[in-house]
Amino acid sequence: MGTRFKMVGIFVNDLDTMVEFYRDVLGVEVKTMGEGYALFEHEGIELGFFARSMLPEFIEEDVTYPSGVNGTFSLTIDVDDFYDVDDEFERLVEAGATAVAQPKDVPWGQRSSMIADPEGNLIEISSWGKAPDGDF
Repeated sequence: MGTRFKMVGIFVNDLDTMVEFYRDVLGVEVKTMGEGYALFEHEGIELGFFARSMLPEFIEEDVTYPSGVNGTFSLTIDVDDFYDVDDEFERLVEAGATAVAQPKDVPWGQRSSMIADPEGNLIEISSWGKAPDGDF
């Protein structure tokens, strides 16, 4: 039997706010939306948002959620050029994202930064491209 990852699902408090952020700020296309859920798709990757109010009924168990910046996981946006990380970071912060980590070169040859969406989920902005000065 073959398996593969199909979608990342995130349970959210405010579905409308999250849809607006991912659609209007990040520019991800909404594939479908219905009562209590929205499904995005970009280059074969699916991202689903589901109303938190639906989860306890589905799994028949009470649940808890992190507050503030959610250090449980992160999504990653990959940009082509090394210092486009800086431009994308600035664009997203100006559009309403919360700055978490300023762009920087990291020892494993990547340029990386982090923002948070309206509910505190971490989004890394990174590039594995070569630094213009050839440091990596």
